[in-house]
Amino acid sequence: MGVLILGLAVFLGAHLFTRARDARARLIARLGETPYKIAYALVSALGLVLIVVGYRAAPFVEIWAPPAWTRHLVITLMWPAFVLLVAAYLPGNIRAKAKHPMLAALKLWATAHLIANGDLASMLLFGSLLAYGVVARILLKREERKNPPVVRKGSWQNDVIALLIGTALYALTGAFLHPILIGVPAFTL
Repeated sequence: MGVLILGLAVFLGAHLFTRARDARARLIARLGETPYKIAYALVSALGLVLIVVGYRAAPFVEIWAPPAWTRHLVITLMWPAFVLLVAAYLPGNIRAKAKHPMLAALKLWATAHLIANGDLASMLLFGSLLAYGVVARILLKREERKNPPVVRKGSWQNDVIALLIGTALYALTGAFLHPILIGVPAFTL
């Protein structure tokens, strides 16, 4: 369980550091923007690796037994989560309506998995990431009240692309990557 907690601390710590604007600006001034981005990416990747390794190695400690229908809920909710994730990078109506589609995807993913997993490691992982998503969105709302963001005009074509790529990633992850990375098949009914 310690590796999972360390991974969450590293990953979420790196992401929360980006919210500390002054400290981040000082570090960018000292390192340069490209080295900062490389370091940020490496620290985040290290956190993700530790999370995956720690989650897979964590002992199963059941807190509650989720009903069987919750597996169907996760399978259903993951599709829009993947579409939102892709839409975060494509200016379109999906991105405009969701405002922060990556955070929406994270919160949807974490909530769905919290509902369907009743073990301690899952509660730590998905609960921490859901809490981060909620806090990050609150902080962004506060920032946007002070400095309203520039709304970029999007296109319906980007929505179609987000839908297609999101659907393909959903299928690829569910069919192949989830069993490899997590050790549990995603599409078992």
